[in-house]
Amino acid sequence: MKTFLTTVTAVIFFAAAAAGAKTQKERQIQPCEQRGSQAEASGCAHQEYLAADAELNKVYGRLAGVLDAEDKALLKASELAWIKYRDSACEFESSQYKGGTMRPMIESFCLTRVTKARSAELKEQYELRGP
Repeated sequence: MKTFLTTVTAVIFFAAAAAGAKTQKERQIQPCEQRGSQAEASGCAHQEYLAADAELNKVYGRLAGVLDAEDKALLKASELAWIKYRDSACEFESSQYKGGTMRPMIESFCLTRVTKARSAELKEQYELRGP
């Protein structure tokens, strides 16, 4: 019985590990990756990030416009801390491609994803606090 339980546990463990590894390796293909050259794909990804950042700035401005001075200061401190997190997290995420031509594209994908998530957070705060 002990051998049977050990075998079943091992099978479950390896199946779960294999499923997790497969998920990590099957990174979602981004539209910019379909570009002709790596330089074009990286440029496209950077443009997507710039668009996401512009949207974040609009949302931030709208939210700041409905806050009192104390809450504006808290928002600013939060945003500065978030920027440090964003930059650090995306640098780490792209570091697996260090020295490769894909690194700027991967970093831009991360910056876009994290920035869009932050925009959604600030939009939610605006909806909760706004006029």
